[in-house]
Amino acid sequence: MIITKTPFRMSFFGGGTDIAEFYEKYGGAVLSTTFDKYCYVTVRHLPPFFDYASEFSYANIERVRSVDEIEHPLIRNLMKFKDMHEIRLSYEADLPARTGLGTSSSFAVGMLNAFYGVKGKRVDKHRLADEAIYVERVLCGEAGGIQDQIAAAYGGLNRIDMNRNGYKVTPVIISNQRKKEFNEHLLLFFTGFSRISADIQKKTEANISNKTKELLEMKSLVDDAEEILVSNGDLNEFGKLLHYTWELKRGISTAVSTDYIDDIYQRAIRAGAIGGKLLGAGGGGFLLFFVEPDKQDAVLEELNELLYVPFAFENDGTQVIYFKAEDYSIPEQYLRG
Repeated sequence: MIITKTPFRMSFFGGGTDIAEFYEKYGGAVLSTTFDKYCYVTVRHLPPFFDYASEFSYANIERVRSVDEIEHPLIRNLMKFKDMHEIRLSYEADLPARTGLGTSSSFAVGMLNAFYGVKGKRVDKHRLADEAIYVERVLCGEAGGIQDQIAAAYGGLNRIDMNRNGYKVTPVIISNQRKKEFNEHLLLFFTGFSRISADIQKKTEANISNKTKELLEMKSLVDDAEEILVSNGDLNEFGKLLHYTWELKRGISTAVSTDYIDDIYQRAIRAGAIGGKLLGAGGGGFLLFFVEPDKQDAVLEELNELLYVPFAFENDGTQVIYFKAEDYSIPEQYLRG
């Protein structure tokens, strides 16, 4: 039996430049962090005492005789990809899916980590990210970028650069005090509804050829934001950049925001927030605001109808937090890569 713990991520700058159609031509860059909200994947072998071969528990419960019967596309494709059979798998999470936090990719990375562990293997974070990208973007055919899988696998506050030759993950080197101060300027709110990010991403990707200038500018903001953090510059400038990149992102696709989201955003700004953004592809989910500590009570009061979610940055990425070897042998044909 194995349990993996995989963090969710929040992306500050560069979202959209991690889509292959853009970064393979122009190069992409993202500044993001993982934080202390996680998904947990438990996997164990299912003894042959039931009239089904495998069981999966997530928002639904599936019991199947063959892998082809699995309805969840990510589970089905990962089971085939890693040649998994006769297992019981459960998924639990601290936050809801489809809310702009890369939850699907965290699930993919955590599931891969668990599948390797069940087979007695340990692989590096780069391979977990690569394979999660392949399964989601190729086998499942989901639209979107590659930052979520990388962030979930590696963990931490990072700059991720990508081009046609691959990607590079560079930790943002700042002191613990600076990182704590940065964390304390951020407020996270749940807007109360979710959406399927792939649908938003398809509309965004369709606009890439017409929005190259905006995406190149969003990419350049990664340099500016990183410089603010590492140079001990005025953190409020980071908040101003968040506001600017939000305006740029809204201009890429009409699907990114809604009147409801725009109203919440403007109310927060009037209450004292310096900047903010909707996390993920857009359309709903979580709103992140940059607010000076002495003005946070006013913002919290103004947005008191929303669910406020305190959080702290984390550094570990996906982890195996429990492992106990099974007493019986795994058939040789199931031990393949």
